[in-house]
Amino acid sequence: MFIGHYGVALAAKKVDKNISLGLLFFATQFVDILFFVLILMGIERMSIVPGITAANPLDFTYYPYSHSLTASLLWAGLFFVVFKITSSISGSRNNRIALVVAAIVLSHFFLDVIVHRPDLPLFGDDSYKLGLGLWNYVISSSLIEILILVAGLWLYLKSTKSITFGGKYGMIIFAVFLIMMQMASLFMPPPPDIRGFATFGLVYQLMVVGVVSWLDRKRG
Repeated sequence: MFIGHYGVALAAKKVDKNISLGLLFFATQFVDILFFVLILMGIERMSIVPGITAANPLDFTYYPYSHSLTASLLWAGLFFVVFKITSSISGSRNNRIALVVAAIVLSHFFLDVIVHRPDLPLFGDDSYKLGLGLWNYVISSSLIEILILVAGLWLYLKSTKSITFGGKYGMIIFAVFLIMMQMASLFMPPPPDIRGFATFGLVYQLMVVGVVSWLDRKRG
């Protein structure tokens, strides 16, 4: 799943308005960011197989450290511990931020299960793998992702108030941009180079985090 993850991050802002939206976006895409880094390091692997699903040509051949259920639970636990310690150092006894961020990290796995082929491992790469395969149905998978993003955006806009002109329209415009990128990817030719694709994916994800952090500060 792609933009659907962002919808979950937007919706989570309603749970605690003090959490930076940039942090929520980073948390929801953390395992993908890690995956791109591990590809560039030669630790995890993917390949391009045109036609492997109707929605994209991505064959995730080896990614137990970023995308297995066990790894997702461990990464979510790490985020919880880090933000629990951070809140304790600051003198706060509120565990809400740590719980929300950890839940957002973990949500990535379960959203991916909806769209992926059965390639998401439970443990190591040789374990049982999950995936409902919705990427084999372009219209259905695209509509679900757009609906999740729009629902999350609606909750975000309802739970925050604009303090500038950019705050009033900026997030809506950026959500439209994300939808356009999602739809354009359906018609783009397969990427010719895995390392180039991973580099682009890493830069793109970090850019999105930066943009939403800036836009979020324009809403109160």
